[in-house]
Amino acid sequence: MIARIPSGALVANIEITAATVQRGDVIQVGGRACRVRDLFQLSQGAKQLIFDSGELLTIHARSRLVAVRTLRRR
Repeated sequence: MIARIPSGALVANIEITAATVQRGDVIQVGGRACRVRDLFQLSQGAKQLIFDSGELLTIHARSRLVAVRTLRRR
């Protein structure tokens, strides 16, 4: 799904993995939307995500999540 938000930016629901997650992605965890503030590479392809709220989430290299990503217009 791709939708326009009032500022003219495009947002899309995408499937992410530890290899494709980016700062700014919004992931729904426990019914709450959490924005990725920072991330760190761990061993064996895992990543630790730090959300704006300060909470941490570690995802395995094979984990698959759905996130909302703002797409930049070129």
